[in-house]
Amino acid sequence: FWDFLILFFCLPVVIFNEITKKRLLGDLSCRIVPFMEVSSLGVTTFSLCALGIDRFHAATSPQASARPIEQCQSIIAKLAVIWVGSMTLSVPEILLWQMAQDTSPVSGVATEYCAMKPSSNLPESVYSLVLTYQNARMWWYFGCYFCLPILFTVSCQLVTRRISGTEKKTECRGTKHSQCESHLNCTIIGLTIIYGLCTTPENVCNIVVAYMSPDMSKQTLDLLNLINQFFLFFKCSVTPVLLLCLCRPLGQAFMDCCCCCCEGCGPDTASSEGSADSKLKTEMSSSIFFDKPRESPPPLLALGTPC
Repeated sequence: FWDFLILFFCLPVVIFNEITKKRLLGDLSCRIVPFMEVSSLGVTTFSLCALGIDRFHAATSPQASARPIEQCQSIIAKLAVIWVGSMTLSVPEILLWQMAQDTSPVSGVATEYCAMKPSSNLPESVYSLVLTYQNARMWWYFGCYFCLPILFTVSCQLVTRRISGTEKKTECRGTKHSQCESHLNCTIIGLTIIYGLCTTPENVCNIVVAYMSPDMSKQTLDLLNLINQFFLFFKCSVTPVLLLCLCRPLGQAFMDCCCCCCEGCGPDTASSEGSADSKLKTEMSSSIFFDKPRESPPPLLALGTPC
């Protein structure tokens, strides 16, 4: 959902700015766009950490195949912590950026751009905090939004594989539960790889700009910033598709919803039977995928009545 917000709001603003050299929505977009982009990195980072912890708990559970489904309130609480925490850590971006104007020496046309410069109208204490954040922004990006999710995911995967290899040597490897566990692990690894590949150019550019900024022209800095935003939009576009492709129950449920919307409200008997069978398969696969214990079928009742 946050990737959708980035593509829906930030992408048109960036394209409009590159075409017209005018900032859409003025100073508001100059502050909100970096805030949403950094919040997107935080949401992805902490979500990958939460998924790694979930896979570790699944591997260390005494009865992994009989783990109950997590309650909706618990999931909403975790999502709230991830989102609120990511947005809180991104608040300095709102105070760090402001809109500026520059006149081209060749064409003489005034262009608007976002400058990373705290406003002098801020209180002295807030101004010093924002200035400290600006000085440590490069290493904060590199440590929290790049090293943390990658190292955390790799560590959780290694520990999970070690525990699964030592405790399940005697179990059958071809069970549906083990296959679903491997699908989950592949999904998390795939998301981490995409995230790492898309955030690497931004971190490299931040380090280059931090140490070579006086020797670089404004056109080069703008080009590097545009490349960073392109990779961010690419990540936001690929991540949902990758998630739907690797997570089979989620992808099947998404396709069922799309088919239901296309077929209309009046399916015939054959289609209803097919949809019922597809729904049954989806429920069975999702119950296995999310470690839901299989319910034993009810006992057969004797024919006749006690009378």
